[in-house]
Amino acid sequence: MHWNWARKSDNFKLLGLALSAGVQGRKIPERLIKIYTVFRQVARSCIIEFENWLKYCFQICLAIVYLICYFSLWKGIGMSGKVVWFTALFPYVVLGVLFIRGITLPGSEMGIEYYLKPNIEMLKRPSVWQDAATQVFFSLGPGFGVLMAYSSYNNFNNNVYLDALITSAINCATSFLSGFVIFSVLGYMSCKSGKPIDAVAQEGPGLVFVVYPEALATMPWAPGWSVLFFLMLITLGLDSSFGGSEAIITALSDEFPLIKRNREVFIACLFSFYMVVGFCICTQGGILVMEWLIVYGTTWGLLIAVFCEVMVVSYIYGIGQFVCDLKEMLGFEPGIYWRICWMVLAPVFLLMMILSSFIHYQPLKYQDYAFTPLANTIGIFFALSAASAIPIVGAYKFYTAKGNTLGEKFQYVLMPYRRRSSQHEYVPIGHRHSSDVML
Repeated sequence: MHWNWARKSDNFKLLGLALSAGVQGRKIPERLIKIYTVFRQVARSCIIEFENWLKYCFQICLAIVYLICYFSLWKGIGMSGKVVWFTALFPYVVLGVLFIRGITLPGSEMGIEYYLKPNIEMLKRPSVWQDAATQVFFSLGPGFGVLMAYSSYNNFNNNVYLDALITSAINCATSFLSGFVIFSVLGYMSCKSGKPIDAVAQEGPGLVFVVYPEALATMPWAPGWSVLFFLMLITLGLDSSFGGSEAIITALSDEFPLIKRNREVFIACLFSFYMVVGFCICTQGGILVMEWLIVYGTTWGLLIAVFCEVMVVSYIYGIGQFVCDLKEMLGFEPGIYWRICWMVLAPVFLLMMILSSFIHYQPLKYQDYAFTPLANTIGIFFALSAASAIPIVGAYKFYTAKGNTLGEKFQYVLMPYRRRSSQHEYVPIGHRHSSDVML
């Protein structure tokens, strides 16, 4: 067993030393903190390779989270819209408090200087641009279906142009502010430990669940700061779950009336499925499973999906028709800048990201732990599975399309829905759920 390590007498002495240090109010040695983090939290095991033990406290927390999500979404988007007023605004309050606290810590200026000083050499790495693109997709939501799901509840003449500008600006400003909150604390940790910021900082979950909580633990009123910080993380997670789940619920409800009539039952089944899958992360090696999902569950499939969306709208549906649709909604046409972005800049950038991610692919590692070839192979197929739905559904639509020849079928498939039959009147999707329009 891998946990025989913990039964050795030397390690019981280390555990006793740690407990003694904690009881006497002294700082626990850094070596013991790393041992605890690795073997009790990270647990250096992978679900694909090793036996895993479920952490029942994590299971209970996961069940509570999905219970909150269920009661926030079961009555429609109007209910979740009210909940979002808190879950979306509360993190800004916490960010503001942590920002003020962070810049008053000793050494915070070193962290802020490190944050604001650009490293030009890093911009030459394709992985940096790939991570940046993925972060933008996660924070703004393109490619996940969230924007289309929520926008379907809007008024037909809603000013989506202004909404896009405001949302992008707020998103950018929030990320910039978060950088100050994080790096001011990293500067404090660097000053306190005597190590450079590069040695203190960690990327990914380690920054959120190890470095930042460790910094909060050294501050006065540490429990209060920790409660605020983790409440912020919970509300952010709830927001993300609301959006992603509503995209699935709305799409399937529109396609299958039975689901729409039994929304409460379907949402219960959906979140039960989420919870069962989430149990994989509630294991001894859950942090590795989460890292595997983050890397293989987003990058390739997301980039390919967004690239296909841009190409279909710009070159198959037609940029001219798209601009006319926007004029019908907004009362004015977007300028030449937007057309260049849709037709040239966005497709070229996305294609470069996709090709670069394939060319510079490296087997997955978490810190000094290397995933096995089997885990990486399954991850690649998992990453491409989302994008595979595009050609599969396209082939099905082509096969079932009207027409006697391949040319007629192809023409029918590429024709917008409102043009396919003059007998069907075009009705805007706005107000289809007039009682559930989100404020």
